[in-house]
Amino acid sequence: MYREPDINDVKEKAASLGATLSDAEAEVYLRFVKAKLPEVDAFVQDPDGAAVPPRFPGRRDRGYRPTSEEDPHRAWMWKCSIPGASDGLLSGKRISFKDHIAVAGIPESFGAFAFDAFVPDYDATVVSRSLEAGGTVVGKNLMDGLAGGFAFSGGVGDYARALNPHDYQRVTGGSSSGSAAALVLGEVDVSFGGDQGGSIRIPASWSGCVGLKPTFGLLSHFGIGFGSDQSIDYTGPMTMSVEDAARALDATAGLDGLDPRQTAAVPATYDSLSHLHDGVKGLRIGVLKEGFDGATDEVSMSVRAAVDVLAGLGAKVSWVSVPEHLKVATPQGVLGMEGGLAIRQAGFMGAWARTYYPESTIEAVMRATRDREFSINPRVLGNEIMALYNKQFYSGRAYARAQNIRPKFIAAYDRVFAAVDVIVMPTTPTQAWKHEDVTDKVAALEHALFELFGSAPRNTRPFNFTGHPAISVPTEKMNNLPVGLQIVAPVFRDDLTLRVAQAYASAVPFADHLKVGS
Repeated sequence: MYREPDINDVKEKAASLGATLSDAEAEVYLRFVKAKLPEVDAFVQDPDGAAVPPRFPGRRDRGYRPTSEEDPHRAWMWKCSIPGASDGLLSGKRISFKDHIAVAGIPESFGAFAFDAFVPDYDATVVSRSLEAGGTVVGKNLMDGLAGGFAFSGGVGDYARALNPHDYQRVTGGSSSGSAAALVLGEVDVSFGGDQGGSIRIPASWSGCVGLKPTFGLLSHFGIGFGSDQSIDYTGPMTMSVEDAARALDATAGLDGLDPRQTAAVPATYDSLSHLHDGVKGLRIGVLKEGFDGATDEVSMSVRAAVDVLAGLGAKVSWVSVPEHLKVATPQGVLGMEGGLAIRQAGFMGAWARTYYPESTIEAVMRATRDREFSINPRVLGNEIMALYNKQFYSGRAYARAQNIRPKFIAAYDRVFAAVDVIVMPTTPTQAWKHEDVTDKVAALEHALFELFGSAPRNTRPFNFTGHPAISVPTEKMNNLPVGLQIVAPVFRDDLTLRVAQAYASAVPFADHLKVGS
């Protein structure tokens, strides 16, 4: 229901749009608004106008929020048990989802107290396809979300951070932090995360699991909350084995008709399993020089040793250079700033495309951001403030240029892919940072805006921008902390990233050396 506006309301609304109204003009607009509001309200309230969600499974058992005794590492937001089909690629696998992915009947928090009461009435595509492939959905994992702040340091936020199982004093990586922790602890087989600049691959690198960011559009994003520009936002599987990642990819990939970001180039199905164990003999692997920029000695040593293993398996290894790799931060940052603000202003699931818009999710998020006081991640707020200045000073030109320059960056990598099959580099230049318990809000703000992000996404965010598939696979631990090797391939050659990762994993079984405490 709406509240009857008055003349001052109308003048304030007009002022927010850049128009100054006289009292006489405002009276005319007020009559116009009063005539239209009842029509819109009747339309919204009409039960016959509500569409049944395209992936509505009916009633489910709600599950429960685990206690601290059951979940001492704080990996879980919610636990449940939703059985899938009797057989399929994911038969017998326990599947979980980062808490920005809709699972009908299961609460969804987006990492914020403000959404504690929200329960979606539809399944995201990756959820329904996981169930159709025989997986059992076992819960939702903690994320560093709308009210987070724990992804890289731990300044302010609604929920306590997920603990890195290898060292509680180290951060898990974000924002798919709970997914990584649950996997390393052996509590789930596949967890689907979200990645806008590395949020699957960074926790995979820092916590010691496999994290795949697929080719842009290969996995439908339907039913997954956007937190940034839709052109740099992904979902993908995190696992403890490369084969599980391949199974999860093949089970969920392909066109679904509900994600407007998917194009005709996206295949109906995908097959990475057929050639997963073909090895790397004769494959051309390019080691990206710029990918070692700022890498610590420990990371560089571990990743170089992994490259030596691949060479020993018969791969043809050479060093390659893509200078543009170090120049992605600004255009990708502009997209994140202005795209994130546009989502907040237009509606949480976006606008303009002819698809199904989840009314319950959109309303819950818009109401919370408008009506309820909660702590927005300081980086998100900082980006939105910057977006307003970008729009004020450049009138949309910064965003347009960031989109338009994308082909130049894609071409820079593709020129290298003409000479090699995959390129490799450290996933992150450093290992997991120490958690800093910043309690003062101003100090936390300083830390979030100027210190915490740093070099962590230096090698991950370029491929959010270009759309190339990228996987992080654990290499040998250094100083008892995991290190990640990132493998990148041409678009829609996700199978190549998995094939190289599997060859390395078979030669150096990381499941053994990644055991907690090893």
